[in-house]
Amino acid sequence: MSLDKATVAKIAHLARIKVPDGELESLAGELSQILTFVEQLNEVDTKDVPPMTSVAAQKLRRRKDEVTDGGYAPQVLSNGPETAEGFYVVPKVVE
Repeated sequence: MSLDKATVAKIAHLARIKVPDGELESLAGELSQILTFVEQLNEVDTKDVPPMTSVAAQKLRRRKDEVTDGGYAPQVLSNGPETAEGFYVVPKVVE
């Protein structure tokens, strides 16, 4: 697929990229080469190739799904100005 200067100028405008008029011709050639390569990739039969998420096969480390309080309640509560019975004390806002 070959692109002309007008098409490259329109692509640059849509991408909000300022391309000088003198560079449109060379940029059109480069983009045409890229599109030609992509067309070649589309011809490859990938029907029996499973999708990949990574180049190297990796398994994610898993941790036990346990509910805990974190063990930091005293340190967290020490940040508040006033606490009572394991909670922050705040002014009453609803009557």
